[in-house]
Amino acid sequence: MTHRSRIVTFGCAFAVAVAGGLCAVVVPGLLGQILAIALLSLGLGGAVLLVFLEVGLSEDHDRARDEARRIARAKRLEHPSSPLRLTPRRRPRRRRG
Repeated sequence: MTHRSRIVTFGCAFAVAVAGGLCAVVVPGLLGQILAIALLSLGLGGAVLLVFLEVGLSEDHDRARDEARRIARAKRLEHPSSPLRLTPRRRPRRRRG
């Protein structure tokens, strides 16, 4: 999701919520209340769903980045530039005597 599309989708959700608030003030009677409830619910509910979408997309992005790192590390271990030591390095012993 691009930065521009995020702004547009959150802006649309905000605009629907504002339209619901305006309907509550401008349209009289039961019709105004019904429109206000419906539009506010759609706008605010859409904003909450978009926030959950953003969280899910960021988690997917992090998971993909971790997977790419894991694959790169596995490739480096398969073909190292220097041979791996199987025994740890030890300090040379001193001669006694």
